[in-house]
Amino acid sequence: MPKCDICAKGAQKAANRSHSKVKTLRRQKPNLQKLDDKLVCTKCRRTIAKKIAKMTA
Repeated sequence: MPKCDICAKGAQKAANRSHSKVKTLRRQKPNLQKLDDKLVCTKCRRTIAKKIAKMTA
C-alpha cells in the first residue's frame, strides 16, 4: 500500500458494523495527493502550506 512520503501514514484496519452487530473488516486508506512527484497526505500538505505562508509573510 502507498504511504505518505513525509509522515509514513498508511492504511488502517476498521470494521463495518451492521444492525445485527456483525463485524466486517475493511481498510481505511489515507487521502494521498501528489505534490512535486511525492505522495503526501492532506494533513502534511496543509502543514507545508502553513509553513510556506509563514515564511513569505
